[in-house]
Amino acid sequence: MRIGLLGPAEGDVAALGRASEFLLNSAKVSRAIYLGVDGCLDRAVAAWARKLVGGEDPSDEAAWRRAAEIALTGNPERIDKFVATERARLRLKSLEALPDTVARTIEMVGDRVAVMIYDKAALDEEDILAANILVFGKSDAPLVRRVGQRWFVSPGLIGSSGGGIAVLDDEPAEIKLTIYDSAGRASMEETLSVQRATKMRVQGDA
Repeated sequence: MRIGLLGPAEGDVAALGRASEFLLNSAKVSRAIYLGVDGCLDRAVAAWARKLVGGEDPSDEAAWRRAAEIALTGNPERIDKFVATERARLRLKSLEALPDTVARTIEMVGDRVAVMIYDKAALDEEDILAANILVFGKSDAPLVRRVGQRWFVSPGLIGSSGGGIAVLDDEPAEIKLTIYDSAGRASMEETLSVQRATKMRVQGDA
């Protein structure tokens, strides 16, 4: 699984849209999580969706109306274009924001626990004890730091030097983190090594 991370956009909806497009179309992430709490992701997704449907209503309800119309009157070329557009529009649902009420979420990355939050100052003891990876948005610059057996990670602000975008890649042995700048260039790579629990097997007497 590849999870994308988007740093806070601080109101720059266009830059957030470009970063989101990079994660979905170039980095090919399964999901992308926005680490800001300013509502920018909703505006970026809405703008992208309207662009995909030619400025029309991008809602699911409107999509069903367009589908019915095209099924009745569309030629094969128009139908193919509609299907491609709808696939792209539905892909936008892979873009997620932190929950409004708590501004944090818990994700499984392979067999590791990642707590994702806007402000690391709001982490409590329970968050820290449960997590192998602590991801936060509120940071001017990208940060990757190991403290004990836990990793603290931030992609930095959208548009920050060398950061703003990150990908967590669940590889067979470890988790690979790559941080990208606003142009989609990789600026930092780190293997997030986490000690695994030892498995014990007890055998009965022969």
